[in-house]
Amino acid sequence: MFTGLVEEIGRVEFVVKSIKSSRITIKAKKIMEGVELGDSISTNGVCLTVTSFDTDRFSVDVMAETMRLSNLSSLSPGDEVNLERALSLGDRLGGHIVSGHIDGMGTILNFQREDNAVWITIGCSPEVLKYIIYKGSIAIDGVSLTVAYVDESVFKVSIIPHTKDMTTLLVKKVGDKVNLECDMIGKYIEKLLGAKEQAPIKKGIDLDFLNEKGFL
Repeated sequence: MFTGLVEEIGRVEFVVKSIKSSRITIKAKKIMEGVELGDSISTNGVCLTVTSFDTDRFSVDVMAETMRLSNLSSLSPGDEVNLERALSLGDRLGGHIVSGHIDGMGTILNFQREDNAVWITIGCSPEVLKYIIYKGSIAIDGVSLTVAYVDESVFKVSIIPHTKDMTTLLVKKVGDKVNLECDMIGKYIEKLLGAKEQAPIKKGIDLDFLNEKGFL
């Protein structure tokens, strides 16, 4: 689990692509403190497993499904990525609970400055947009943000100077793809309500039931 509070901007060093998957090596510093094989690191919001590392870089294997559903498929050497280590028990939860499992991608449609902040307008599919609510939480490329506007086709977030300096969001351009993870609470509620609606209604004990079971 993660918080969506980016610890460091890493830089892609190598990308080795196979037919549908890839192996990515990322240069970093802060998140390498205490890293071990098998650790989870959020990379642009995607939970990835460290498969090798040294003092200032780590490598991850990205499966075909992750390549299809995230913007990791477009990474090239020199690109910057948002990095966060997995949450430890006792850590402050300053963002929101983020699993690192991407719901889909959005497309940046517009940047608009307002005083010290920058509004980002993002378009996404109806399948993702239905989980996005006004003043709710969303992770964009692994960054925990508050939804400040939403309608039937787009949503907006506002980026303060600290977020600008600590993440890659304002390095991006109109048309760029970003990874989106919606608040998981809505997805669980939808699943539970759907299961309840589909559950068979149990019959009570009446004359028909007794006759059906051979008691009459």
